[in-house]
Amino acid sequence: MKLENPSPIDWKFSERAEQLQSSVIREILKVTMRPEVISFAGGLPSPETFPVDRMRAAFDKVLSQQGKSALQYGPTDGYAPLREFIADSLSTADSRILPEQILMVSGSQQGLDLLGKVLIDEGSKILVETPSYLGALQAFSVYRPHFESVDTDEHGVIPASVASKGHGVRLMYALPNFQNPTGRTLSIDRRMELVETCARMGIPLIEDNPYGDLCYSGEPLPKMLNMNPNGVIYMGSFSKILTPGIRLGYVVGPAPLIRKLEQAKQAADLHTATLTQMVVYEVIKDGFLGEHIPTIRSFYSSQCDVMLTAMSRHFPEGVTWTRPEGGMFIWVTLPEHINSKQLLDEAIAQNVAFVPGGPFYANNPATNTLRLSFVTVSPERINEGIEKLGKLIQARI
Repeated sequence: MKLENPSPIDWKFSERAEQLQSSVIREILKVTMRPEVISFAGGLPSPETFPVDRMRAAFDKVLSQQGKSALQYGPTDGYAPLREFIADSLSTADSRILPEQILMVSGSQQGLDLLGKVLIDEGSKILVETPSYLGALQAFSVYRPHFESVDTDEHGVIPASVASKGHGVRLMYALPNFQNPTGRTLSIDRRMELVETCARMGIPLIEDNPYGDLCYSGEPLPKMLNMNPNGVIYMGSFSKILTPGIRLGYVVGPAPLIRKLEQAKQAADLHTATLTQMVVYEVIKDGFLGEHIPTIRSFYSSQCDVMLTAMSRHFPEGVTWTRPEGGMFIWVTLPEHINSKQLLDEAIAQNVAFVPGGPFYANNPATNTLRLSFVTVSPERINEGIEKLGKLIQARI
């Protein structure tokens, strides 16, 4: 039975809900779903790199051999063999990481939310890069912290700026490798200085590292986690090296923190999908990533070169940009009088999209910046889109 003419409910949302805002990137992606749009907006890994056949075979094997346990509830901290694999992969001769220091999460974004829940009170002072990852700013802002921006340059975080922020800081959030949005990389010397500074001041340092394996040449730089396992919280993900659709990441930290995060996760979703964890373990346990990641690196490096070459050809004088050594992003700085949000409206009218830089700033946004992603667009469309964008910029100079 159904009530006739029920009175409408005047929904009263919590103060926390009232302050929630949509991701500017997600809103732009609605536009870029149109096939005619050349999108440099999404920070999406290329589907060309997804190991579909390998994943299909792993799902079939797990379901046929371990189906009953794969489809059952699992422990909150995660599938033990996968946690052991991750612990071994993160360990060095001087720094042994244990499985009990690892919590599996439903994508890195859940890890950020859980860290916000257990580390941030309203008004807590937290430090972020300038600019910083938009998803982290969104996740932390729900808990109403006081964001303080740490100075950066073309080499990333300036550790002395952290030291100048004083004590009473709840956490420092950083992406040292091919940072989102700038593509910058933190040098080894700065990593050591940042770790030492945070340790001296008693500041938990979050090392978010979704792109670290995507270096175009050489070997990944040392992790800050291994420089101070007791003071660094490490975040990893399978989204950029396997597929984001599996929604699988992990948080590594001292045991007391992991236990508190585990309690918060129990209240959120009980545990990350057992089937997904078992499938990923089946895929990677025999060294597949050692074969697979180099193909991603090569592909992304080629894509990046295409975009950098097109930018050199079509962008006018007065425009500068980063030259990433890995990852998925190029950061563009326009002449100060050009507002990238207004430029976006003109670009979308010509079927080109990017992400304006302003939302990546916790404070004092630089409105003359923008982020370009090059991994999901063909070389031909990269050239076409950059040429159109260059002409729009030129018209505003």
